[in-house]
Amino acid sequence: QVQLVESGGGLVQAGGSLRLSCVAPGRTFSGSAMGWFRQAPGKEREFVVGINWSSGSTIYADSLKGRFTISRDNAKNTVYLQMNSLKPEDTAVYYCAADPVGLGSKWYANYGSLYWGKGTQVTVSS
Repeated sequence: QVQLVESGGGLVQAGGSLRLSCVAPGRTFSGSAMGWFRQAPGKEREFVVGINWSSGSTIYADSLKGRFTISRDNAKNTVYLQMNSLKPEDTAVYYCAADPVGLGSKWYANYGSLYWGKGTQVTVSS
């Protein structure tokens, strides 16, 4: 079952921008969180950024803060990832994830308990 639906990936030149969207159809993760992960070729999946649904509080991977920005639209059950100044090393499959029940402040570390999208490919050319 597909729990989340990502869109917005594609091919972009280095220095360009992309905006990813993630929708939780028919669901509201109020009181919990949603966020983004990525997995580059030959590397393990890594956390990118997350946002608490109710409060809007965010947490970023230190290396990405300043280039990537997460936001949410409560009415649309949607989170966004604005990616600027993209680099070839940002090339990866980007996955949206959600904490469905409230796993705590480190929900993003509990991969097995999250709902996931199928991923969207982001390719940054040099």
